[in-house]
Amino acid sequence: MTAERLDIETHPDLDGARLILGFSGWMDGGDVSTGTVHYLSETLGTAPLATIRPQGFYVYNFPGPMELSALLRPRCEITDGIVHTYEAPENVFRYAEATRLILFRGKEPNLAWEDFADCLFRLVEVFRVRAVYFLGSYAGVVPHTRDPRLYASVSDPEMKAELEPHGFRFTDYEGPAHFATYLTHASADRGVKMATLVAEVPAYIQGTNPRCIEAMARTIAGILGVQINTDDVRQASDRFEAKVTEAIAEKPDLADMIRKMEAQYDSEVFETQMGDLKEWLEEKGIRLD
Repeated sequence: MTAERLDIETHPDLDGARLILGFSGWMDGGDVSTGTVHYLSETLGTAPLATIRPQGFYVYNFPGPMELSALLRPRCEITDGIVHTYEAPENVFRYAEATRLILFRGKEPNLAWEDFADCLFRLVEVFRVRAVYFLGSYAGVVPHTRDPRLYASVSDPEMKAELEPHGFRFTDYEGPAHFATYLTHASADRGVKMATLVAEVPAYIQGTNPRCIEAMARTIAGILGVQINTDDVRQASDRFEAKVTEAIAEKPDLADMIRKMEAQYDSEVFETQMGDLKEWLEEKGIRLD
């Protein structure tokens, strides 16, 4: 059954590849999950590799108001009585042979998580993928003028040493699970190394967040040892920050709240990342508090 849903289009030499996952839906705030994968795919000049057919994985209807059902249904376009497009959920793998990277962009499945996972692990087996990384986000108390805080959970404790130099904290959480959490848990039983990497994005901003996408792209590139040019997304990030800051300046109460968030963020960064410098300065009789 799984083989029927996974369509591999080509078989390039990707032995020892790394797989990066991005899912729309939950944990895609600011489009960090799908947006980062899309940016990497464009930047690295990827080519189509495989797809997972959507049949049986998604709920298209739900009891309740029409507005709720509208969020779940496929999109279509009808002009003058002619149906031009019908867009079912897409789950697409692309690859960059030079860097041995496979990038997946799709929609988190509503149903049959085990079967969807089997499709992913089948591709991992075919191309001998050595590590899997899910990129995601959640809304938190972080200012839009700072890089997002980064959190991680892993299938193999040895992966912690790989992530710590990149500023990751390790997640403490109890509550509803994301599909990537299921994959990370299942990876351990299959002998596959997997990490879930999550950025904390500003809760007060809706829509695509270029700054957080740029930060996640830069971070995962550093982990994988891949060279990418982020100048274009950095420029988009700067424009985004300036636009938000300008809008916030018109609301003094909100601007004051952002300043307090910045102060708390900066103090926390200093305490956690610059503790040795602070200690050295205090030995010289210089206090910064």
